[in-house]
Amino acid sequence: MNRFGWLALALAGAMLVPMLLGGSELWPRLMAFDPSLLLTLLGMILLCWVINAMRLRLLLGQQRKQLSHARSLGVIMATEFAICTTPGGSGGPVTLMALLARNRIGPARSGAVFAADQLNDLLFFFCAMLAIAGYALFHRLGRSQQSMLLGSALLLCVALAIIVALLRYRRALMRLNGRLLKRLGVAGRRRRRWARKLLHFIAALAQTWQLPKRTLALVFALTCVHWSLRYSVLYLVLQGLGAELSWIPSFLVQMLSLSAGQFSLLPGGAGAAELTSASLLAPLVGSSTAAAAILIWRAITYYFYLLAGGPVFVCLVARPLLERWRRQAG
Repeated sequence: MNRFGWLALALAGAMLVPMLLGGSELWPRLMAFDPSLLLTLLGMILLCWVINAMRLRLLLGQQRKQLSHARSLGVIMATEFAICTTPGGSGGPVTLMALLARNRIGPARSGAVFAADQLNDLLFFFCAMLAIAGYALFHRLGRSQQSMLLGSALLLCVALAIIVALLRYRRALMRLNGRLLKRLGVAGRRRRRWARKLLHFIAALAQTWQLPKRTLALVFALTCVHWSLRYSVLYLVLQGLGAELSWIPSFLVQMLSLSAGQFSLLPGGAGAAELTSASLLAPLVGSSTAAAAILIWRAITYYFYLLAGGPVFVCLVARPLLERWRRQAG
């Protein structure tokens, strides 16, 4: 089965979870949802794309002059589409590097920008966990919310430990990787070429972190705005459905659900994210409300990414490749 077949299967399974959970009460709950609120939520996602395009341009430093504002937005939308359609989001960095290469931005630099962007995301979630933990010291959280907080904190600690280990022992890891490739029979020339690419990436990442402090602070501020908007979607959906649930548990539900989706290696976490969010949300707001909320939430934060990002991806990635193959065949 090809990649699009797996994507279709994952989407079908993803939609089946809330449909089975909500049963006959799902459709009336969906029909009662305020259309103006739905448009507002879609506008929030569009604003998230604009914010991410601004982050991309800031992290590129002086090289952002090679990229127009409209092109930056297109790169972000195509990259998000690739993340949503590949296992674990693996197509995202590849798409970003391919698109930036057409604007004379090397793979080491674009890879470093992607890594810096991801580190900013991780820093936001770490700060959010600290803030929620501080809130929990002075306010009583339910047992389920405490479990979600502990699970989220554990995930973040593991991710941070891995990143620190990679940075701290990068030289030993490079030597170990070289010996492993040698045992696998990889030619010496190819091993040296890969080692040079990795060193160029590390140098580009260090150069990215040497941007002016004001620029880095602005990137992090935009990161906070982006994720605050993105992680307010489920909260606002629940409010629109008449559910009384605070922002903190809705944040934790999304964090754990999307993390489970990443670990499942399904395209966009389709199916795994819905199943995890259903198990966490149903005890808090009821089955029918949880089912409707999950369907609307994923429609805005996943299916809309596919519908809006697909044409952009085709225009920026697929069409130039097809034209090049056509010229080569002719």
